[in-house]
Amino acid sequence: MYKLSKRLIITAITLILIGAIGWVSSYTASHHLTIEDVKIMLADEHAHHGAAAHHSDDSHHKADYASHDTAHDDGKAHAAMIHSEHKADHPEAAGHHKEDHHQEANHHDDEHAEHVLHQMHNRPYAALYVAAFFFMMISLGVLAFYGIQYAAQAGWSPVLFRVMEAITYYLLPGALIVLAIGLWADDHIFIWMDPEVVAHDKLIQGKSGWLNKTWFAIRGLIFIAGWSLYRYFSRKFSLAQDLADINDNSNFKKNFRISAAFLVFYIYTESMMSWDWVMSVDPHWFSTLFGWYVFASMFVSGITVIALITIYLKAKGLMEFVNDSHLHDLAKFMFGISVFWTYLWFSQFMLIWYANIPEEVTYFITRIEDYNLPFFGMLILNFIFPFLVLMNSDYKRVPWFIVMAGIVILFGHYIDVFNMIMPATVGDRWFIGLPELSAVALFLGLFLLTVFYALSKAPLLPKGNPFIKESEQFHY
Repeated sequence: MYKLSKRLIITAITLILIGAIGWVSSYTASHHLTIEDVKIMLADEHAHHGAAAHHSDDSHHKADYASHDTAHDDGKAHAAMIHSEHKADHPEAAGHHKEDHHQEANHHDDEHAEHVLHQMHNRPYAALYVAAFFFMMISLGVLAFYGIQYAAQAGWSPVLFRVMEAITYYLLPGALIVLAIGLWADDHIFIWMDPEVVAHDKLIQGKSGWLNKTWFAIRGLIFIAGWSLYRYFSRKFSLAQDLADINDNSNFKKNFRISAAFLVFYIYTESMMSWDWVMSVDPHWFSTLFGWYVFASMFVSGITVIALITIYLKAKGLMEFVNDSHLHDLAKFMFGISVFWTYLWFSQFMLIWYANIPEEVTYFITRIEDYNLPFFGMLILNFIFPFLVLMNSDYKRVPWFIVMAGIVILFGHYIDVFNMIMPATVGDRWFIGLPELSAVALFLGLFLLTVFYALSKAPLLPKGNPFIKESEQFHY
């Protein structure tokens, strides 16, 4: 039986404290920014970009400028003559025009600075939300995988059930935190929560029957309640099966029935959760494939964490009943679902790109223009790297290969969630810095503490499961 070590407790609490301090610091710093600070920053950026553009023009277009010098000078002289005549004939109008133009430019600059300031204020909220959702979706993905194993009456996986049950222990607090952050952050993440925006936006007004704060909270609580009830009763029946007589499989049968029912509930609620908690940050955009896309991301992330924790416990000598065939199957799922995720990503991207409907392509234009590196980089992290590393059957049995691939996959899917949330909240003001790293540290510490605490509460081998012998002897 696993015992929660002091070292792990200290590590987890340290991560939580460092994460909390770092995030609060970034939050405080961002909210101390004023519009004047932003104007100075934008002026510096403009000067920097202007110098770079000027240097580029000088180096690449000298010949063009030289050939057009005469025409340019003639045109300039002609424009100056007309302008002088206009000023002479209408000195008052010219003055007013100049003043109006100056005021209009200042107004535009103020509006742009306010918009950038709002984006910078949004960043700590968005960073916290991305990390919270990422760790919650790992737990939810594991719960779906766990339910599938019971519903399919799989014979290979029962030795891993205690690891799955421990990971899903994080789901209730993790999901409540995500919902709480969403409601607390308000229009810093979900623009449709701002009544002023809704009042001037016909499209959001048309969706207000669904996208309103009250029903958002109620739906979220329904999702969380359904997932948590299944997790509670499934764990209860699993532990009760260990204490039952050798011929009494009634608790296993109960688990089979509620798992089949849960999977139906899960398919609907996971899609609605994806619309509410992720897709609605871009309330003008929609995709009928989005629920499946988020499911693939959470599913492969969850399976990856099962593999990493299993390998850790096996290395500690606590799961000797897990053999390389079990690891091979987990790695096979990591490989297969990575390919499935890529298929969904490409299907969504290709169809929207090919149809070229303005309200659909805007989602990808924003990400390609402002998030070029993370947008295309996640394809390497989530598909190309695991595809090449885990394609060979022998490598799927090597723990350090699985760990290496797993770390890359998890980082890649964090970037995937980052790409889903950040463009709508912080625009081109993104960066992976203090708020993002602090938020990850905070929720990583909370995740580790919760999961390993749950691991210590029951024997690691579910000996009462009727398929346990088959699972222990699983080889091919």
